[in-house]
Amino acid sequence: MVTPPLDREDAEVLVPRQEIAEGPQPMEVSQSEASSTAENHQVEEPASSSFTWAISNFSKLNTKKLYSDIFIVGGYQWRVLIFPRGNNVEYLSMYLDVADSANLPYDWSRYAQFGLSVVNQIHNKYSIRKDTHHQFNERESDWGFTSFMPLTEVNDPSRGFLLNDTLVVEAEVIVKRIIDYWSYDSKKETGYVGLKNQGATCYMNSLLQTLYHIPYFRKAVYHMPTTDNDMPSASIPLALQSLFYKLQYNDSSVTTKELTDSFGWDSYDSFMQHDVQELNRVLCEKLEDKMKRTVVEGTIQQLFEGHHTNYIECINVDYKSNRKESFYDLQLDVKGCQDVYASFDKFVEVEHLEGDNKYHAEQYGLQDAKKGVLFADFPPVLQLQLKRFEYDFMRDAMIKINDRYEFPLQLDLDRDNGKYLSPDADRRIRNLYTLHSVLVHSGGVHGGHYYAFIRPDLSEQWFKFDDERVTKEDMKRAIEEQYGGEEELPQMNPGFNNTPFKFTKYSNAYMLVYIRESDKDKIMCNADEKDIEEHLRIRLKREQEEKEQQKKEKAEAHLYTIIKVARDKDMKKQIGRDIFFDLVDHDKVHSFRIQKQLPFSVFKGEVAKQFGVPVHFLRFWLWAKRQNNTYRPNRPLSTQEEAQSVGQLREVSNKIQNAELKLFLEVELGLDLHPCPLPDKTKEDILLFFKLYDPEKEELRYVGRLFVKVLGKPADILSKLNEMAGFSPSVQIQLYEEIKFEPNVMCECVDTNVPFDSSQLEDGDIICYQKSFPLGSNDQIRYPDVPSFLEYVVHFRLLEKPTEEHFSIELSKLDSYDTVVEKVAYQIGLDDPSKIRLTLHNCYSQQPKPQPIKFRGVDHLSDMLVHLSLSSDILYYEVLDIPLPELQGLKTLKVAFHHATKDEVAIHSIRLPKNSIVADVINDLKTKVDLSHPNADLRLIEVFYHKIYKIFPPDEKIENINDQYWTLRVEEIPEEEKNLGPQDRLIHVYHFMKDSIQNQMIQNFGEPFFMVIREDETLAEVKVRIQKKLQILDEEFSKWKFAFVSTGRPDYLHDSDLISVCFQRRDVYGAWEQYLGLEHSDTYSKKAYSANQNRHTFDKPVRIYN
Repeated sequence: MVTPPLDREDAEVLVPRQEIAEGPQPMEVSQSEASSTAENHQVEEPASSSFTWAISNFSKLNTKKLYSDIFIVGGYQWRVLIFPRGNNVEYLSMYLDVADSANLPYDWSRYAQFGLSVVNQIHNKYSIRKDTHHQFNERESDWGFTSFMPLTEVNDPSRGFLLNDTLVVEAEVIVKRIIDYWSYDSKKETGYVGLKNQGATCYMNSLLQTLYHIPYFRKAVYHMPTTDNDMPSASIPLALQSLFYKLQYNDSSVTTKELTDSFGWDSYDSFMQHDVQELNRVLCEKLEDKMKRTVVEGTIQQLFEGHHTNYIECINVDYKSNRKESFYDLQLDVKGCQDVYASFDKFVEVEHLEGDNKYHAEQYGLQDAKKGVLFADFPPVLQLQLKRFEYDFMRDAMIKINDRYEFPLQLDLDRDNGKYLSPDADRRIRNLYTLHSVLVHSGGVHGGHYYAFIRPDLSEQWFKFDDERVTKEDMKRAIEEQYGGEEELPQMNPGFNNTPFKFTKYSNAYMLVYIRESDKDKIMCNADEKDIEEHLRIRLKREQEEKEQQKKEKAEAHLYTIIKVARDKDMKKQIGRDIFFDLVDHDKVHSFRIQKQLPFSVFKGEVAKQFGVPVHFLRFWLWAKRQNNTYRPNRPLSTQEEAQSVGQLREVSNKIQNAELKLFLEVELGLDLHPCPLPDKTKEDILLFFKLYDPEKEELRYVGRLFVKVLGKPADILSKLNEMAGFSPSVQIQLYEEIKFEPNVMCECVDTNVPFDSSQLEDGDIICYQKSFPLGSNDQIRYPDVPSFLEYVVHFRLLEKPTEEHFSIELSKLDSYDTVVEKVAYQIGLDDPSKIRLTLHNCYSQQPKPQPIKFRGVDHLSDMLVHLSLSSDILYYEVLDIPLPELQGLKTLKVAFHHATKDEVAIHSIRLPKNSIVADVINDLKTKVDLSHPNADLRLIEVFYHKIYKIFPPDEKIENINDQYWTLRVEEIPEEEKNLGPQDRLIHVYHFMKDSIQNQMIQNFGEPFFMVIREDETLAEVKVRIQKKLQILDEEFSKWKFAFVSTGRPDYLHDSDLISVCFQRRDVYGAWEQYLGLEHSDTYSKKAYSANQNRHTFDKPVRIYN
């Protein structure tokens, strides 16, 4: 029996109700993506079919719901379900239903895109159709539209839907095969492989895939000179060659670790998400530098470099100023622009300089003029960066622009008679471009995910490159669905709201790459193995063969057994250093990979050969895990067991089915330290292992093993134990049995006069012993006996040096939080334990956890040593300058104080109660710094990427100020700023330089500052004040250029220009986007400081160090 839909109003609405917060949301995807994860698993060509259902005598139907005949699509049975009188609404309700859902196996699912239509039988173009997609399962076996169309329209014959009392319904269904993510093979399904994400490197992966799929670029990379002695981790060209080779010839996803290592990045950089445009610029700059004086010199310019001309032309006098500049990519406005063409129109828009904004022309004074930009030439590969992020004044924050923004498959930049071109442009070149790739950002301003849609051969087939996974996609998915904007959902409750619900799509295009049609054949050339240096081919093939061998070994792992052989030598090396409990860490002993079908005797021969011991002097013991979680040698192998195959022996010995067999190798050494015959092992003999403890040195070490008789007493072997320890025979010793250490340590005293069997000692047991001390003679010893020493050993590391062990302390797992910090404080000589702050160990990343332990935030040591299901013996500590309870009630801000008269910057940590305000910060800082005069006023400003973004009002609460992402600067307010005249302006002044590749991008650096300019002040006069303020020598200062910079475009100034004229305009951009720019090389200041030491900063600039 088919399960019908629930008869309630919102049972089968298209999607569940959701509350969508206003503004950009971090890590969000569009609703169309979030509705079904199955859409992201589609591969191959989908099966599709249409079904038409003519419903006769529609007005006479008395049934509440009606099913169509069954039809087959994609091998599945489907049918259409309608509610002729509505599903508790005054609308026709219509759904697609899985016809055989009641008979399908448990946990079935299938994915379909479908459209349902009611045909207008008079004018077909007025038919009503609604589309959606869904992953059908046993809980949701039908899906569709509760409010498809009003019943009044359905039943009105004049509307054309009901003709001769017949309603015609159509269903178009596309079934897409679902592939499990873990079993999906990108190479097999698409012919391409993806790139592994190192943590937050999806932005880099999308860019690298785009560059790789420009064959001319790939070919140039292959031809960059490298040598066989180069290491990929230290050579950007070799690392990139290796990466591209693997992308071209590997069968599985490729890691970028070698490439990021060659950048000089550490793991922190790999977990830091950066900007695609910034990485593109820095990477191309580095590659261009590496290509100099090689056969591929100039490749970057040939591919990506274009030129535009900035002009100012006077209207009433014959004066015109032109300046030609190069660019490698273009930043296009998204806000206020419908599409790419609208952005180009805005880019070349003419600005009229008139009225208060007249242009100061040499020899002519202030003149009416027009100003603009035109393109002298476009590059063969055109990279368009879409400005999806901007500053919102109302919110006082950066926001992402998710507006709909269209871009064409073919881009004609010669349109309208070449209106984008300058008069001197070569009109013979046809600037018609075809879209090659679309880089997408999904998420909000604080984070998200990058992936790319690419046409590797410019055919109609698109591919989505999403880190490790590559899938085939259609053109609509690659282009139209990346426009952004809003998407409309059908009405969910038409009785209350007739306005369709709209939601913002947070996934949209961020960067576009176009290739010029006339250069297509050259750029989309063949780049194959013959383009790769021979030494590189040999190296990479060798790496590939090693990888294949590893893959083969993994595939054949079921045919082999790993045998780990522990020896006395391993115990001597590890006990007291790497381990304290049990006998050995099996991961640090010698291992053998042996075929399971081989006889164990063959393996014995391998061991004899490896260790240089005759076969007949070897005896192997099986290890056993006891109920108390200790792991000890249990019994020697029998003659019958040694006659078996390796595989049979493993199965007998190992209840946990894994590929490992653990053995202890017993070898006896004579007085000459050479192997000698083994003693007989009978049921009357017990093999015991011995550790020696020195209370004065607080050391534990392994001293050997002995066979003892079951009925014998420990007193019988005391002289032998003294000999093993190097003691005289008469020394009194105390014996303890090490029983277990989980969950608590159990180490009990052994009575030397009680027989071994009465003490329940057996093969594999451990005896720890030490010298006996007279009563009261060991009062000055911290851990006078073995049990106190073996309470629990915890390894402590300084938080600032998380990979280096600092010291170890023996603790009890039941120790309280207070006891643990007291013992740490005692160890390092700290009087106040409350100044110790501890951080847990992440057993997976082998790094400190991000958040420290709060004061008394855990009860016992055992709570500190568990991460998820794993236990650890590592804790991190740091020493605070104030007690932790006090620190937790304070807000800490790191501020950089800039002295008014001295060339110095000092970093201060200001700690105040969380309800304090900015004025409290300033007052606190005044007590710590030297001011130019006692009554100096200070201000707190926010600096980001070498620009001043905000002056904090004195009454703003500090609890909301975040110094993780911004640099906080405190400075004295100059007297001239306190007495501004009515025509004076306070402007921003920033340092900048052009990239070495001389493209359009400018890069700010150094310390930004404010400056007062007078109404009639020329650049020459302002320069004098700037030189004096910055104390720059004449020779150096003469090389500086000065420009009015607005939204990233510099207009260079002459000495006679009036500065105030430039700053008359007020546009929609922030003050930091309109400034007086000082162009020079970044050498005038080498202050290397950072007011932010937080390791989780999001906005660290991209740097490639090598």
